[in-house]
Amino acid sequence: MLKFIKIILFTSLLLNIFGCALYKPVDARKTPTKASDRAQKNIEEGRSFKLFDANRAGGDFQFASSNGLWKASLDVIDFMPLSSVNYSGGMIITDWYSENNNPQKSIKISIRFLTNEVRSDALDIKIFNRTCNNSSFDCKFTDSSEVLVAELKKEILKKATIYNKEDKEKIKKKK
Repeated sequence: MLKFIKIILFTSLLLNIFGCALYKPVDARKTPTKASDRAQKNIEEGRSFKLFDANRAGGDFQFASSNGLWKASLDVIDFMPLSSVNYSGGMIITDWYSENNNPQKSIKISIRFLTNEVRSDALDIKIFNRTCNNSSFDCKFTDSSEVLVAELKKEILKKATIYNKEDKEKIKKKK
């Protein structure tokens, strides 16, 4: 019991000491009396506090449904099962996919977003081929040709351009 009392006393002593060090006197003449004005002043001075502030971590992410590249990429590869999708990390990775349930030949696509802008260097696409012999343990993995990557990128960029035009038209109609 004595140990418990010592801990409480020590903790309260530390709180009092450090609590006083954080005290900063304020000139009442320079502080607005209205609460909303004080809040605005704190925001302007960078002393605001926001619970669940997404930008606090340093990222500036658009919502996934408003990003044309993201929507277009998901639409173009919608026939494939997805293995990992991370909007904030800017990655879409599909699972192995084979046409006509052919387990001997399958592909896997990885799409990395380098920017939110619709442009040719905004995407880093990799396509992997898996060719297996009779057993699924004897497989050969290769990168796909640049032609297939270029076609996939072209299709995504076409759709993304259409989505962005539609979004701009919706915004114009609202105004």
